[in-house]
Amino acid sequence: MKNRVTVTIAGQEYTLVGSEDAAYTQKVAAHVDAKVSEVLEGAHVSLVDGAVLAAVNIADEYFKEVETAENLRRQLKEYLEEATKMKLELSEAKREIFKLQNKK
Repeated sequence: MKNRVTVTIAGQEYTLVGSEDAAYTQKVAAHVDAKVSEVLEGAHVSLVDGAVLAAVNIADEYFKEVETAENLRRQLKEYLEEATKMKLELSEAKREIFKLQNKK
């Protein structure tokens, strides 16, 4: 089901159509609005240039977050591999203990 949501970005109204709920769409639009406003306040540029610079900033944030997520996945994979190795070592140690206890 497509939802139509009217949002305001940089003083301009836009009707966005998507499958996400209205609250999510408004949250995304508010983020974009904040980024565009941040650029427009910091530099005297046109709205179009401000939108492009905001898009570059958002893309930069996105790629940094993707890299962080990849690093976390890699670290988690390493921890899981280490945990598996430790389980095997524990199992081996238990077998050794059992053998030694039964030798008495």
